[in-house]
Amino acid sequence: MKKKIILYIAASIDGRIAEPDGGIEWLSEFPITEEMNYGYKEFMDSIDTIIMGGRSWRELSNMDAMGAYANKAVYVVSRHNWGEKENLKFITENVIERIVDLRNEQGKDIWLFGGGELISMLLVENLIDEMQICYIPIILGEGISLFRDQHKESRWRLTQSKVYDSGILKVDYQRIKIKP
Repeated sequence: MKKKIILYIAASIDGRIAEPDGGIEWLSEFPITEEMNYGYKEFMDSIDTIIMGGRSWRELSNMDAMGAYANKAVYVVSRHNWGEKENLKFITENVIERIVDLRNEQGKDIWLFGGGELISMLLVENLIDEMQICYIPIILGEGISLFRDQHKESRWRLTQSKVYDSGILKVDYQRIKIKP
């Protein structure tokens, strides 16, 4: 059975996933804790692979946060190969083909971590199967959009929604496959 690619991401209520410089400090007011984990623990148990863009990887690396993913295979889509480590590999060419190959491997599902360019690229190719979006009760006003200019329509079915005491609204969607 083919792995699913699942976008699990936080976004401001105005649809931003990062500040204009790629910063995500605004999320620090809403940490993932044992009591308030927004489905994160269950989600992490369901995946064995993470795909992210180069900016996302650099931001996490600068925050020294990559250790949290040491037991997952991490693939960074980037123009540069910054040096592979045990669980870290870079995809610098044939991006769609490499991601399709990862999707066809045996194992658990794949987390599409972000960022905006990579999300748009995979949406155009119909490679995102599900989305779990945690809307944070903040308006950033400007920054990197969750869905950059999309030139292709896609349809989604709401499978679940949950409101947390923190004010976060988590919505889960499944792509509706349109017959050719």
